[in-house]
Order: sequence, then C-alpha cells, then structure tokens
Amino acid sequence: MTQKSRGSFGSKIGIVLATAGSAVGLGNVWRFPTMAGENGGAAFILIYVLCVLLLGIPCMLGEFIIGRHAQANAARAYSKLAGRTPWRLIGYFGVFTGFMIASYYSVVSGWCLQYVYASVSGHLNGDQAQVSQYFGTFVSNPWKPILWLVVFFLISHFVVVRGVEKGIERASKVMMPLLFVLLIVIAVASCMLPNASQGISFLFSPDFSKVDSNVLLSGLGQAFYSLSLGMGCLCTYASYFSRDTNLTRSAVQIVSIDTMIAILAGLMIFPAVFSSPDPNVNAGPSLVFETLPYVFNEAFSAMPLVGHIVAVMFFLLLSVAALTSLISLHEVCTAFFHEELKLSRTKAATIVTVLCSIIGIFCSLSFYNVDLSLFGRQLFDLFDFTTGQIFLPLGGFLTCLFLGWYVPKKILRDELTNQGTLSNRFFGLFLFSVRYVCPICILLVFLHQLGIV
Repeated sequence: MTQKSRGSFGSKIGIVLATAGSAVGLGNVWRFPTMAGENGGAAFILIYVLCVLLLGIPCMLGEFIIGRHAQANAARAYSKLAGRTPWRLIGYFGVFTGFMIASYYSVVSGWCLQYVYASVSGHLNGDQAQVSQYFGTFVSNPWKPILWLVVFFLISHFVVVRGVEKGIERASKVMMPLLFVLLIVIAVASCMLPNASQGISFLFSPDFSKVDSNVLLSGLGQAFYSLSLGMGCLCTYASYFSRDTNLTRSAVQIVSIDTMIAILAGLMIFPAVFSSPDPNVNAGPSLVFETLPYVFNEAFSAMPLVGHIVAVMFFLLLSVAALTSLISLHEVCTAFFHEELKLSRTKAATIVTVLCSIIGIFCSLSFYNVDLSLFGRQLFDLFDFTTGQIFLPLGGFLTCLFLGWYVPKKILRDELTNQGTLSNRFFGLFLFSVRYVCPICILLVFLHQLGIV
C-alpha cells in the first residue's frame, strides 16, 4: 500500500498541529494542574520540563523514525523493522494499548460534554456540596454518561472516516487554534481576579524543599503520559509524514506546544483557585469536575455572567482537548484494521467505534450500582491503572530497547538526517538517550507506579 493510497498530511503546519493534538489531551488540561497542585507547583513544573527534554523528545523521535520509515500502521511498522523476531509484537501491543485507552478515555470525554451542557444550563451554580453532588449523581446515572460517550465517539468517527488530510488534519487546524484561544482567554480572566497573584506565585515560584524522589518520578511519569508515548499514536501519525519532514524540528515544536498548553492550563486554574474563599490546590483528580465549577462561581461572584461564560469555555476547552486525543487513538486502531484486514476506512472505523463504545459502556456502568470489577478493581479504574501504569511505560521501554539495540544505526541516522540532507550532530546524543537514559528513566517510572521504588 503506497503512501499516496494511505493518505498523508498535506502541509507542515498540518503535521505539527495534528501531532500536537494527539499529544495534547486531558493529561495536559486536567492531569498536569492536578499533579502540579499535589507536588509543589513551580518546582514540579521545572522537573517536568527537564523530563520532557530528557525523555520526551528522544522517545517521540524514536516513534517518528519507526512510523515514517515503514509508512504503515503501528503493528506493521514494527514488523517491517523487526522481521519475524519477537520485537514485532511491540507494534501489536501498542495498537492494543491504544484500543483499550480509547475505550475508557471516551467515558471521561463524555463527562466533559455533559459539563458543557450543565454549564450552559446553569446546573453548576451552587455551593461546593451541590456541585460535588451533581458529579456523583451524574456518573452514577445508568444512561446519561453512556449517551455522551457514544456522542463523543461518533464525532471522532466522523473525523477519522474522512481520512488523514481531509479529516484529521482539517479538524486539527480548527481545534488546536480554538484550544489556544480558549486557554488564553480563560487564563487572562483568571489572572485578573483578586488574589490571583498568589496562584501565579504558586505556579512560578519554586519551593525545592518539597522536591523528593516521589516528585521527581511523578514529573517523569507525567512527561511520558502527557506526550502520548507508547500507545501507537505518534508512530501512526508519523507514517503519514512526508519524506522531507524534519523529524527533530517537528518533535521540538510539538513538545513546545504540549508544554506551553500544560503551563497555560495551570495559569488558567490556580489563580482562580487562590481567588476562591477556600483555596485547595491539593484537590486531586476531583479538581476539575467537583472543585473548579464551585471555584469559578465564587471567584467571579462579583461578575456572575463572566463566571458563567468562563465555566462554559473551560469545559468546552476540556472537550476539545479530549477530542484531539481520542481522534488519534481512533486512528491508531482504524489504520490497523484498514491495512491488516484490507477493509475500507469507513468499515475499519466503524469496527473501532462499535467495539470501543461497547467496552466504554461497561466502564461507564462500573460507576453505576452494578458489580463490574476485576482483580479487585472497578472496571474503569482497572483500565486506567493497567494502561497508564503498566502498558504505556512497558511499551515505551521496549521501543527504546528496540531502537537502541536492534534497529541498524544506518536506518536511525538516515531517518533523522533525511538521507543525509540534514545535520547529524545530535545523532550520537539521540542514540545514547534511547540506549541508556530513556530505558533507565522509564524503568524507574514503571517501578514507581507499581510501588516498588
């Protein structure tokens, strides 16, 4: 199957925006502020940025090399380089991981859409207890979360079936600028609130006394998850890159956009949190759905209409961020079925949409009064734990070993330098990183997630 028949990105800006959209998701807008709040603010951010440079760029370049060299879906891409050796199973593992993440990720994505509706209709204009009760009532409802997750999957389905350039690239050119505009507007509004300076200080004044091994490893793990490494997305998107794409420059641009959005998300949230009567930066995962609606109500109490608009924009922002990531996860699986089973793109995408929606429905029902648990974990939590804390680090770890110790150095050098037309001065550093630095760092994250270190 040729590159032309597979489709490809039509422009350099399309490559950057689509691939950045794959990396940008709830991990940036939801998980990053949560992690920063729990781990000391600015000190965590500095560690995170260092880890992005240390781990993120080399691992991203590795997936780019595999995808563009093979110009095939993630499973076939690894197989082309690995032959019939066991290394080829890494690609299948990546597709499976993407499939599992897409299934439960759609549940939280659906929550974002519900909260857009709830913000518009004024259902979140209450005190902390009312807002928390609203979230609990909603997620335990047997049909509302299912409705929204199906709607979310159908939106991503509509984009994916239109192909790479007319679907994914065109949607990214709309959604990524919209994401930036929403982020900047909300961040500016938050920074104009009373006591906002305390939130800004929390975000940008590091307190290194709070840094310990746990914070270091948390920053490393967040860098890994935030960039969508190890789930086949970057490898699949790179298979649509043109042969003259500068992989190193693209990786730096994408990582810069991803990091900028994460920091803007913190600048959007913490000034508002510190402007509320009872600031709580350690609210954890409940920060977005249970804490922030109340925070927006209280912070903008003197301007209720502004607070209402900010809340609507915030959850619209979350929905856009979730959609860009779900589209990339959908494409990983669609490309696999399309190329391996020789199905039309529409049929392949339909299989993914139906199967992932069914699994997502079971994950959603695990919040309802239904006994849906395995190995002592609620089904949703099991998917989240297994993929996020085991599959992703394991996939990234194996990919680094595969690139560093199995793939011929000539292939790596040729891809990084576009067959010698670009400078190779960073090749030695890249090879050292994927051979030694990245595997050791990912192994530490993996052991930390399992509670071993």
